[in-house]
Amino acid sequence: MAFDVAYVRGLIPSLGDGWIHLDPQAGMQVPDSVATAVTTSFRHLAAAPGGVYPSARASADVTDSARRAIADLVGGDAAGVVLGPSRYSLLACLAEALSPHAFLRGDVVVTRQDDEPNIVPWVRAAERYAGRIRWAEVDVESGALPAWQFGDLITPETEVVAVTLASSTTGAITDIGEITPLVREAGALFVVDATNAAPYLSLDIHELGADVLVVSAERWGGPRMSAMVFREPQVIDRLRLMSMDPGAKGPARLEPEPHQGSMLAGLVASVEHIAGLDEDGIGKRRRRLITSLDGVYEYLQRLTYYLVTTLTQLNHVNVVGTEENRVPLVSFTVDGVSADKVVRRLADNGVCALADVPHRALVRMGAPEFGGAVTVGLAPYSTPYEVDHLVRTLGSLA
Repeated sequence: MAFDVAYVRGLIPSLGDGWIHLDPQAGMQVPDSVATAVTTSFRHLAAAPGGVYPSARASADVTDSARRAIADLVGGDAAGVVLGPSRYSLLACLAEALSPHAFLRGDVVVTRQDDEPNIVPWVRAAERYAGRIRWAEVDVESGALPAWQFGDLITPETEVVAVTLASSTTGAITDIGEITPLVREAGALFVVDATNAAPYLSLDIHELGADVLVVSAERWGGPRMSAMVFREPQVIDRLRLMSMDPGAKGPARLEPEPHQGSMLAGLVASVEHIAGLDEDGIGKRRRRLITSLDGVYEYLQRLTYYLVTTLTQLNHVNVVGTEENRVPLVSFTVDGVSADKVVRRLADNGVCALADVPHRALVRMGAPEFGGAVTVGLAPYSTPYEVDHLVRTLGSLA
């Protein structure tokens, strides 16, 4: 059965506000089921887990449910799911939990394709211990992150390799499969930020070969929470304790403080929402997630092709990057018009878009020289009409 975008839109009340939401990097629109789960849980999950009374037990249960939900999303083990308020806080915690010797004696490989949360923690840790930073560069023509360069960047001295699965600005998908063997041979820790890919691709941490996989729920319509998944949960026990609880075990070792139960309930509801996007999905949640995300990917691939094709037909619009293997995130410049002015014109016409997203890849590709880049993205609730309205509005800038 074809992907039913009308059905999906009916699950999200905020889409009735009259705006066209093409800014999923800032957070997708929140489904009614997620908002309901959060508000309901605020009334019942005030206590932190650990007590024997009902509200404390309920908070412990929802924490376990959140770990299982993320594990189903990425094909991992719930025992390896660390929860936190943001990607940065989780990765900064991981960098601190590693032995200082990892940075004293080894290299850290980061990329200019990544968002800052998967760059800054590693750069700061390396600088703190006088470690060495090696940079993987973006292809300025395609916007992709060439995998071949990691053969030179990764050496026996490499301790950490941090890479994004997909760009938040050009949407280019990284060929993780080519990088994984190099990281394995070096014995380094492989950290993959899958935040930009998770709303569009079915993920399998074992197929990717990542040691640590990071996702953020707001990117698929969940609360502003993130998760850091270890492919081998026992690795967590070898890291420095970060929790304020000296008796913390398992993933809680890397969680400094207890979580807000209502946010965890929203996280679970958001994963269930993804699993229910395809009405034909049956079976356990992992299977339904794969079915739904495969349908989302197929639908949005066609819509992305239409978006990029129509944008390139506008003589005054320049799409940043030519990579075709992408998730539905696109950046472009407009001749003679700054990104800020373009976004204001789009807003005047009911379109939400982002201007001058702070991203090293866009700087490397020269977007500031053209007045900055406008970044837009599609979501499972996006329609061809919305793409047409975007293009018509841009056409009026000529």
